[in-house]
Amino acid sequence: MAKTSKKPENQESPDEPDSKEESGKKKLGARRRGVSDMFRTSYRTHVELSAIADNKSNMMISINGIIISITIAAISPKIDSNPWLLLPTSILLITCTIALIYSILAARPRVSNEDVTLDDVRANRSNLLYFGNFFKLSRDDYVTGMEELMADSERLYDTMARDLHGLGIVLEKKFRLLRIAYNVFMWGLALSVSSFILVYFLISSGGFF
Repeated sequence: MAKTSKKPENQESPDEPDSKEESGKKKLGARRRGVSDMFRTSYRTHVELSAIADNKSNMMISINGIIISITIAAISPKIDSNPWLLLPTSILLITCTIALIYSILAARPRVSNEDVTLDDVRANRSNLLYFGNFFKLSRDDYVTGMEELMADSERLYDTMARDLHGLGIVLEKKFRLLRIAYNVFMWGLALSVSSFILVYFLISSGGFF
């Protein structure tokens, strides 16, 4: 009787290494897609928040500019004949001026004045993804730096992370200045309206001037 040969139990199929390699590639591809989605979502969120801050700044600039213009044009000529208007008008003008200044500071563009070279980019001392850093580079140096950056995924992710951190710092400054502008406008407007009402009642009762 012929003996049948048995396949060793521990012997791996020739297809198993290929399947493991394909599985590893799929995991690596999924990881890279996840990182790309993370950066894309973060960038979109930062850009939207920056647009919101700019819109709020523009709104405050317009409102305070209109109030200052109307106050100077309509009330200032009447202060000589109505000196009681001086105090509430002054409070209103000071409030709007301070709020206007902080709103302008929040909306003012920020560009770095540092000289950046290709060596700084290669040493990760400068961010090639931010125009405020690379605008002084020549076109050839910029293209060379971008090609080198795209060829090194680890350095690319590091640069994108530093770029996001820089965007976060700029956003923090914008919203901090906007918060000051809104607080000054809110409390100053309430104080000026209260002073108008108080002075009016004092005038009516004959207890002022």
